[in-house]
Amino acid sequence: MKIRYSLFLYYASLILFNTSSNAETPREIVKKANELWHGKSSISVCTMTVIKPGWSRKISMKSWMLEPDYALILITGPAKEKGIVTLKRKNEIWNWIPTVQRIIKIPPSMMLQPWMGSNFTHDDLVRESSIVDDYTQSLIGEEKIQGYDCYKIKLIPKPEAGVVWGKLIMWISKKSYLTLKINFYDEDGTLVKSMIASNIKTMDGRTIPTHLEMIPTNKPGEKTVLDYQSIRFNVKLKPSFFSERNMKRIR
Repeated sequence: MKIRYSLFLYYASLILFNTSSNAETPREIVKKANELWHGKSSISVCTMTVIKPGWSRKISMKSWMLEPDYALILITGPAKEKGIVTLKRKNEIWNWIPTVQRIIKIPPSMMLQPWMGSNFTHDDLVRESSIVDDYTQSLIGEEKIQGYDCYKIKLIPKPEAGVVWGKLIMWISKKSYLTLKINFYDEDGTLVKSMIASNIKTMDGRTIPTHLEMIPTNKPGEKTVLDYQSIRFNVKLKPSFFSERNMKRIR
């Protein structure tokens, strides 16, 4: 009897070990969600709508991304802003302003500043910080968002990481690893803004949210909406494409 009981405990421990070892860590979940959305590289076309109390304006743009170090965003409309380019090369970011024929380098202190008057920052658009490598991820619960069962994951910046947020909370669907919501907190733990993603579509073979809303906490009636018209993933892009010279020539 003792032998049988010992064998039962042995096999039960093996089952528990295999179950726990196969379980995904919070970091792996965040990594899969990040890779789904970005791929190794991408070219996208989207429209940004900046909404303020009493008025709104639309900005159209095209973006080239080579993860994780390179990004180029070209404003294609309206005419007033057409031709403005934002470039990221590793840890450096520049803006090309065609009306004054100047390239302006963005200092790290400006990463939290609004991009083109929107509720997206420079960091949001060109992803200066990495949600996979610059943060420590932990699972803090599970919730249903837009009908999807989601992991609720807290991200705390690593001491050596030069990130702009004091904390992030992400909701990632258990099925398909869709990032459906992100809360952004400052260093004092105050909620600054929330990003809500919806309108799930298949683009270039991937099922992703195509409608993003960035909503500030303390500015009633204000938000910025990002709608993607197209995305191509894992396209051939070289680091040399992301140059200051190309900022002036890209169309």
